[in-house]
This record gives sequence, structure tokens and C-alpha cells, in this order.
Amino acid sequence: MFNCSSFLQNRIGIHRLKRTRDYGLFGNSTVDRLQLLTCKCQQAESVGGLTADDGNGTWFVDSSRALHLNGVINPPNVLEFEDVQQLKQENGDLTSNGAVKQENESFPTTEEVLDPDFGEAAIGRVAPVDSGLWWIILLRAYGKCSGDLSILERIDVQTGIKMILRLCLADGFDMFPTLLVTDGSCMIDRRMGIHGHPLEIQALFYSALLCAREMLAPEDGSADLIRALNNRLVALSFHIREYYWIDLRKLNEIYRYKTEEYSYDAVNKFNIYPDQISPWLVEWMPNQGGYLIGNLQPAHMDFRFFSLGNLWSVVSGLATIDQSHAILDLIEAKWTDLVAGMPLKICYPALEGQEWQIITGSDPKNTPWSYHNAGSWPTLLWQLTVAGIKMNRPEIAARAVEVAERCISRDKWPEYYDTKRARFIGKQARLFQTWSIAGYLVAKLLLADPSAAKMLITEEDPELVNAFSCMISANPRRKRGRKN
Repeated sequence: MFNCSSFLQNRIGIHRLKRTRDYGLFGNSTVDRLQLLTCKCQQAESVGGLTADDGNGTWFVDSSRALHLNGVINPPNVLEFEDVQQLKQENGDLTSNGAVKQENESFPTTEEVLDPDFGEAAIGRVAPVDSGLWWIILLRAYGKCSGDLSILERIDVQTGIKMILRLCLADGFDMFPTLLVTDGSCMIDRRMGIHGHPLEIQALFYSALLCAREMLAPEDGSADLIRALNNRLVALSFHIREYYWIDLRKLNEIYRYKTEEYSYDAVNKFNIYPDQISPWLVEWMPNQGGYLIGNLQPAHMDFRFFSLGNLWSVVSGLATIDQSHAILDLIEAKWTDLVAGMPLKICYPALEGQEWQIITGSDPKNTPWSYHNAGSWPTLLWQLTVAGIKMNRPEIAARAVEVAERCISRDKWPEYYDTKRARFIGKQARLFQTWSIAGYLVAKLLLADPSAAKMLITEEDPELVNAFSCMISANPRRKRGRKN
């Protein structure tokens, strides 16, 4: 039984979620497919500038829309508010044409306008780079799930894909094939020292390139774009697999790096100083397992483990098969650190002390082991599940779901958890959070029907594997190693 509490009645109570239209909701029971979740519980998010406590009425949560695993599938429009408007209309807030009803009849009726926000109104004015990449990924998932390819062939959709690709593939001053972004441009949308080439953006970028290549209509105008896309895929996969990967062997290699090497065949290409290796990493790295580091720039490696970037590298095939298994090995080996009382740490470890003060600007929301600074986010359950299913290791996700089930419903579905062992509900966590409920449901139902994960998974492309092998064999560092 799936439980939710009602804020509206301002009392503690457990309610069985009502069947809405023809779709059922089954929380802990085994189901054949993900049904449409329409949870009539109070959402502690602001809607139209008003919070639930401001009397904005009951907020309906359609939490499975993002992955389109529900029985009735809706196209993933970038700005999609049809359901919200319909629900408000049913509650008497809107007229049939979408205009807002005014309490005072002396005011003229106004029409709602969709005003896209590219970060101009965001806290800190952060640019949501990941949103366009997710749109391409979910667009492909919609087509695979529904079998309806007509939306993918629409001119406006094809134009949208091309616009995103041209923006991401544009020439610049950057020396690397990775995407250069500012701080706070992905799920971590506050200052956390991830500016540059954060892994999460690179994993989504790689995934979006693969998905876009599948969906782009073959035409003369797309030839140059597809050629640039293919070249970037090869360079990006080589760069991430070769230079972002860290395990005990690679860590020992970095520990013995020589610096200030000037040549094409330099081993320490990014002039990384061995003293950058943090003491915590020396003790933390397991004998078996490894992961992709959080960021790489000249003379800088961010050794923090970022969950979403690593998991999506597995899902998208950015990580090799061996690396993907090693990432899951590390999660199992460091279960008490990364999962603990609630899956999953958004990153590990937390920034603390003077490092926290300098990097975050003493951000009171990102205090150590809270929010984006190594807080625990239940929504990451579904990415862990897809990664586990792809590598034929679903038992890892099943174990994490069992951990979450111990308290997430009782705690009223918080946005995130605090403390090193995830023992406290986040100090500013929203309750009945859409993506916390969605993360759990998608994980639960994918475990019941693993074949549904295929819509999100991309396998290694044989052409990319061949090109990657050629680049490895031509890599001066590899040649130098064999001569020794």
C-alpha cells in the first residue's frame, strides 16, 4: 500500500490513494507496468508564486510523466502545463481557454502566457544546461516506449534538437571535448565548485548526442551536424574513459606523477600535482572498484564521487563495461558511506571547514552533509536501478529500495536527508516531494519489469568502440608504457 498524509486536514493520517481515471496506484506490490501516479496530496512547492499554505489548493503530482512508463503516455514538451491547467479548470480556477478567473469581477480577464526561463529568474542566475540534454534523452525514451515516432519527426521537434546540438557543439576556446559550463548548471544548482567540466554534464551530453543521432531525420541540412556529432562522441568517450577514471592503480600512478612535462607524449598531460590527492581518498579507495572523478581541468582533479554522473555514465555507455562494473563494485564496497540510512549521496565526501567556506561562500543551505553538499537524495534511486539492470546486477537497486522503504513513507517523502549517515530529514527539505515519490516508484516498477529500462539505456556503439580502440593504441602514453 502506498501511503501519503494530508496537509489540508492538518492532521496525521494514512490514506489509500484513490484510483484516478482508469489508472491504479500500487506502491509496494508487484505490478506489470508503471501506472500514472496522480497523488492528491499537498505539495510543499510554490505554484504560481503561492505555496500550499497560501491557499493555492490541492496540488496533483504526476510523478511518472518524466520517464513515460505509465499506461497513457504524453509527449515530453519542454513547457507542458496542460494537465495543470485542466486540473485548475476542474477546480474552477481557470476558464476553458486557460484564462485565470478573477475573484473581483471589476478586473478584466487575463490570459496566461508561457514565459520560458533560461536562468534569468533562478537563484544565483544559474544556467540550466542539463535541461536541454534531458529533453533529448526523454524524447527518445518517449518514442521507444510509445512507438509513436510522429512527434520525433515534427519540424519543430527536429528544429529543437538541432538548436541544442549546435549550441553544444559550437567552437570555442576550450581545449577539451567536454562541455564547459559554469557552477550550478545541473542537478547541483548552487555554488559547489563544479564549474568547468563536471562529470554529470558530460554524461548527459554524451547520452544526448547518442539519442539525437538516432532521432535526427536524414536530410542534406543535417549531414554536417551528424559528422560533428560523431567526431565529438569519439573524442568525448576517449577523454572521459582515459582521464576521468580513477581506481587504486590509477591513484598510485598519479601519486608518482612527474610535473611540468612539456611534450606531446607527456604522461601527466594536465600537470596534476600529486599533493592534490586528499588523505580521505587514500583511505577510502577500495581494492576492487573505481569511479569517474567529478571534474578535470589543468592542474586540477576533483576527486569527489558524484552519483548521478557515474550512474548515467553506466546507463549511457560512456563508461566501458569494465568501468561500469567497477562503479557498481565501489557502491557496494562503500555502501555505508553512499547509501547508509537513505539512498543515495548526491556526492561524497562533503566540503567542510575552510574548504566549505571558500568554495560555497559559506552557503547556509549547503552545510556539510546537507542538500547538495553530500546530502542523500531518494530520487537517485531510479538512476541506480537503471544502471543495475543494465549491468545485470539489479540486486544492488533492490537492496537500496529496501533501505528507502524503512522510513521514506513514514517521513512523508522528503526531498533529501541530512547527516553523514542520512539519519535526519533535510533541514529545509520539502515534504511529499514529486521527484522523491517518482524516484521510488520508477525504481520499484523497473525492478518488477526490467525490460522497461531499455528505453533509457544506450549500448556501446561498435563504431565508437572501434574508434576508441584505435585512439588507445595511438595514445603516446600507452606506447611509452610498453617501451618501459
